[in-house]
Formats: sequence, C-alpha cells, structure tokens
Amino acid sequence: MTRYPIVAFLLNFFFPGAGYLYIGRRVLLALGWIVGAVGLTYVEFGIKEAAPAYYWPMFAAVFLMNTMFAIDAWKETKAIRAQKQAAA
Repeated sequence: MTRYPIVAFLLNFFFPGAGYLYIGRRVLLALGWIVGAVGLTYVEFGIKEAAPAYYWPMFAAVFLMNTMFAIDAWKETKAIRAQKQAAA
C-alpha cells in the first residue's frame, strides 16, 4: 500500500504519533505520543485560563514539537518509498 508523505506530515502535526501509525512504524512510540498529546492539550487549554502568561510559551513549544514530529514522519515516509522503489 502506498503511503503519502503529506498525509503522514499532517497527521503527525495535528495528532503527534498518528503519522507513525499511518506509515506503520514506531507503533508503541506513536501510541504513547497520542496519549501524551491528549493530556498536553488538556493542560494547554486549562493553563490559558489559570495562568495566561504561560499559555503562549507552551503553545510555541507544542507547535515546535509538532512541527518536528511532522518533518520526521515526512522523512520516514520518503525513506520507505525510496526503499520500495529500490527493491522493485
């Protein structure tokens, strides 16, 4: 089955770990990141009201983290596709 790098990128950006599940790699890590991301999102929304000064630094950190996970999923998908093309 062909996996698309842009799909893995978007999944990992919006739901860290989901892109790895999509490509079938790092499954245990992916499940851990999904659970962690749900908890982090809950805290992030709660902190907006309770400690607004901490919201933007936390938002920036989560944005950076999600971007890095998305790039990693993109690269991993491209590597998988290159391996399949080389084997064919």
